[in-house]
Amino acid sequence: MNETNRLCCIADDFTGASDIASFFSAEGLMTLVTNGIPGEEMDTEGADVVVIALKTRTTEVDEAVCENRQALEWAVRNRFGKFYFKYCSTFDSTPKGNIGPVADMMMEELGVSYTIVCPSLPVNGRTVKNGILYVNGVPLSESPMKHHPLTPMTNSDIRVLLSEQSKYPVIQLDEAAALGDSGRTKEMLEEMTRKWEHYYVVPDYYLESHGKAIADYFDDLVLYTGGSGLASHLGRNMALRCGESNDKHPVAGVEGSSLIIAGSCSTATLGQIDRYITEGLPYIKVEPEMLVLGLQTIETLWDFIAAHKDGPVLVFSSDTPENIRKVQEHGSGEISKLLENMMSELASKAVESGLRKLIVAGGETSGAVTMKLGYRAFSVGRNVAPGVPVLMPLDNKKMRLVLKSGNFGRGEFFLDALRIMGESNVD
Repeated sequence: MNETNRLCCIADDFTGASDIASFFSAEGLMTLVTNGIPGEEMDTEGADVVVIALKTRTTEVDEAVCENRQALEWAVRNRFGKFYFKYCSTFDSTPKGNIGPVADMMMEELGVSYTIVCPSLPVNGRTVKNGILYVNGVPLSESPMKHHPLTPMTNSDIRVLLSEQSKYPVIQLDEAAALGDSGRTKEMLEEMTRKWEHYYVVPDYYLESHGKAIADYFDDLVLYTGGSGLASHLGRNMALRCGESNDKHPVAGVEGSSLIIAGSCSTATLGQIDRYITEGLPYIKVEPEMLVLGLQTIETLWDFIAAHKDGPVLVFSSDTPENIRKVQEHGSGEISKLLENMMSELASKAVESGLRKLIVAGGETSGAVTMKLGYRAFSVGRNVAPGVPVLMPLDNKKMRLVLKSGNFGRGEFFLDALRIMGESNVD
C-alpha cells in the first residue's frame, strides 16, 4: 500500500485496539495490533494498518499525552500518512481528560486545522444524534455508564464533554450534512478554518449510511478520532483505492482448555457471567475484601483453576454498582490495582502451565493481562462479536486470545468465544 494511505491507529486500551483492528481486517487490510509502541526492530512494513494499544484511558493527563505523543512520533517516523485516535464508544473520560488533551496534542503535532469526533458504533448501539451520544437508545448519562467507577458519564452531549477537556471549539454537523450536503459542509468548514487555528467537528452518526457518507466526505483527512464505527467505512475506501483482495486473514482454533478472566463491571459482562454460570460450567468469584484480608490468594485461585484443567474455567471480580461502591471504601485505586495484578498473575500462570486459550473481559483487565504476558504484536482473526476478534500473538502462534471491552457482546459471548476457539467441552 502507498505510504500516504497507510494508517496508524493509536488506541487508549487494548480492547479498543483489537476492536478497531477487527473492522479494518474485515475489509481485507493487513492489520497488525501492537501492545505498546513498537520497537524500531519490529517489522510493520507489510501492514496496511498498525493499531498501537496503549493503556492511557485513566492515567494522569500529562502521562497520557506524553505516551500518545511518543506513539504518534513513531508513526510519523515510519511514514504513515493517516492517523486515528481510538477511544471508547461511550467516550470514557473525566472533565480533565484524557480524550480532549490527547486529541488537542495530535492536531497540533500534525498541523491539521480540524478533526472529526465519531464515537458512534451503531452495530453495538452507540449512536450520535444532534450531538447527543446514545447507548442502546438511552442518553449516555442515563445509561449504566453513569455508574462507571473510574469514568462516570454524567453528560450525554459530546460537545459539552469535549469542550470541558479541550482548548479548541467544537461544532456540530447535522444529519443533512452527514448524509451528503457537501456544499453547505464545505462552506461551513472553510469559514471555521478561517476563524480558528484548530477545532472539532461532531457529525450525526446514528445510521450506517451516515458512516459511509462521513468516510467519503472526509476521505482526505489526515487525522480521525472516535470509536470503531467509522473504521469499516474508512477501511473499505482504503481497500478499494489500493486494490486489496478483501481476503479475511483467519486465525484457526486450537486444542486444549480455556481460562476466562472477567474484571469488567458493565451490565453486558455481568449478563455474560450469569449466562455462563447457567450452563453449569466451573467458576470462582474473586472477592476484594477477601483479597485484602489474605483469605483469597493467587495460590488458592490457582488451585481452583488447576482442579478444572480439562474444561473452561471462569474467574471473575465483576460486581454490581452497589457492591462496587462498598468496595471503594477501601480506596478504588488500591483495589483496582490489586485485582488487575491478581488477574494478570493468574493469566501468566495459566500460559506457563500450557493453556493456549484465554478470554478476558474488561479494558483495564485486558491491558494488565497482555502487558504481563509480554506479547508485542498480534494477527487479527475471526470476530466473536462485532469489534471482538480472536487474536494470535506473532511470537506464540499456538496461543489464542479474545480481549473484549466490558460493554461488548451478547449474553452468550463467553460460550460463543469458547466454540470459535475450539473448546471441546462446550456444546
